[in-house]
Amino acid sequence: QVQLAESGGASVPAGGSLTLSCTTSGLTDRRYCLAWFRQFPGKEREPIATIYSGSGATDYVASVNGRFTISQDRGNNTLYLQMNNIKPEDAAEYYCAARRNWGCAMTIAFFDFWGQGTQVTVAS
Repeated sequence: QVQLAESGGASVPAGGSLTLSCTTSGLTDRRYCLAWFRQFPGKEREPIATIYSGSGATDYVASVNGRFTISQDRGNNTLYLQMNNIKPEDAAEYYCAARRNWGCAMTIAFFDFWGQGTQVTVAS
């Protein structure tokens, strides 16, 4: 069974940086997709970035492109989200997600496994 666990959420000042981590277990497949999503209060969870294990290819939504970086340390089974130049509108609950074998996509329905979330707040 695949399990994901996020950590690293904190309160940061606007313009600051933060790195979120997601430890994974049970992902024994050669190819899989990992992603970061975020959810604002009262809103549906939305994608931020994906990374495909097969090629290392990454994808970002426009609102974070150039500020956030998704990366993976396969040796430590850890997914990261480096967040730079954080804006007040980045305050949200952040989730990591995983899907085995089938490429990558930026939709909630694509992913089978989810972490419990980690909170990021922004002090303006």
